[in-house]
Amino acid sequence: MATLAPLVLLAPLLCAVAYFDLRYMRIPNWLSLLALAAFALACLIAPPVDLGPRLIAAGAVFLLGFAAFALGLIGGGDVKILACLILFIPVPGLIGFARLFALSLAIGIAGLTLLRTIRPLREIGWLGLSEQRGFPMGISIALAGLAYPLVATL
Repeated sequence: MATLAPLVLLAPLLCAVAYFDLRYMRIPNWLSLLALAAFALACLIAPPVDLGPRLIAAGAVFLLGFAAFALGLIGGGDVKILACLILFIPVPGLIGFARLFALSLAIGIAGLTLLRTIRPLREIGWLGLSEQRGFPMGISIALAGLAYPLVATL
C-alpha cells in the first residue's frame, strides 16, 4: 500500500477532474500540472523502484492519446490527466488498471446516459449533462484513479 499512498493523496484532485469535466466539458491544465507536481514530490520523498518504466508507460499513453486527440476521438485534457495518472500506477498493476479503466468507462457511459434522461438535470447548464455534448471522460478517469487503490489492495 505504501506505493499507492501518493495515488490516495491524489483523490481530491481526481474529484476536481470529474467535476470540471462534467460541469464544463474541460479539464483545466492546472489540474494536470498539480498531478505532475504531486508525482515529482512523491519521487523526491520516496522514488518508485520502477520509475523508468512508469515514465515510458505514461509517455506511451500520452502519445497514443495525442493521436486519438488529433483524430477528434478524445479531449486534450483527458489525454494529459490520464498520462499523469499512469505515473502513479505501479508497472505490475498497469493491466489491472487498464481493466478497471475500461469498467469505469462503461459505468460512466451508462451513468451519464441515465442522468441525461432526467430533464431537470439537463436544464441546470452543466455541459456534460447536455445531450448535444460528447462524453466527459474525466469522470471515468477519476473513477478509475479513485477505485484503483481499493481494488489493488484486495
